[in-house]
Amino acid sequence: MARMSPLFRRNTPAAPRDRLVTLVRKPGCHLCDDAQVVVEKVCGELGVPWEQKDITQDRELHDRYWEQIPVVLVDGSQHTFWRVNEDRLRKALGD
Repeated sequence: MARMSPLFRRNTPAAPRDRLVTLVRKPGCHLCDDAQVVVEKVCGELGVPWEQKDITQDRELHDRYWEQIPVVLVDGSQHTFWRVNEDRLRKALGD
C-alpha cells in the first residue's frame, strides 16, 4: 500500500497526559498566584500535568522572562504572560 503524503495526514493531538504546562513565576507575585489558580483548574480538569519554575532559582529563565512574569509555557513554547485566560489555555490544550 502506498504511503500517504504528509500533506494529507491528520495531525493527531497529543493526549492530555503527554502535554506539559509550565508556570514560570517568582515569590511574592500576585499575578503569579492568580495564574496558578487558572493553571491548576484547567490542567486538573483536563488531566494535563503541570509544573512551576521559580525565576529566582534559574538564571536562564530569569534572563529570558523577568519582565513578563508570570509566563505559561505549553510543551515548552510560550503560551502567554501576565494574565492567563482560562478558555485560551483550555483551547491550547485541545479541549
